Amino acid sequence: MKTEKEIFVSVDIEASGPIPGKYSMLSIGACLASNPAEQFSCVLKPISEEYVPAALEVTGLSLEKLREEGLEPCDAMAQFNAWIESLAGAGQTVVFVGFNASFDWSFVNYYFHEYLGENPFGIAALDIKSMYFGTSDCTWRSTRSSEIEKVVKPDSSGDHDALHDAVYQAELFSLIREKLIRSEG
Repeated sequence: MKTEKEIFVSVDIEASGPIPGKYSMLSIGACLASNPAEQFSCVLKPISEEYVPAALEVTGLSLEKLREEGLEPCDAMAQFNAWIESLAGAGQTVVFVGFNASFDWSFVNYYFHEYLGENPFGIAALDIKSMYFGTSDCTWRSTRSSEIEKVVKPDSSGDHDALHDAVYQAELFSLIREKLIRSEG
């Protein structure tokens, strides 16, 4: 498995609801999958008053507090973009890695296009759930993080803090990849 031209970036977001535009991305956490200590995180001002109460409850975030303390979305995305660009050298590609990537990527993609005009990750994301499903003889239901943990045994865990979850996802991603390499060898 050659990866010298690919930089895998674990990304997690917290949002006020299920779809971008109607609901707000509230926080971004990201880290290098190969070195989770290399990190980015920020909280954003909401772009909408819409929210799903359970979404805010699980994160502990407050729209009122974020209106005061969050970054303007344009500034947040510019900072995130600068961090992403700092990771890759000439000829290298950054790859968005997420757990249930379709959710997180939809918000990140929307915000990058809305506020910067382009997404440095391009048009695709690597989904850890799908990766695990494709490499394991399991059901889709068994791709929940709590089920994957029983197999790969990570040291960290998720807690709905975007940065903590990005680090946790990076560990799951690395452990699943190690499992693949061992099974191929």
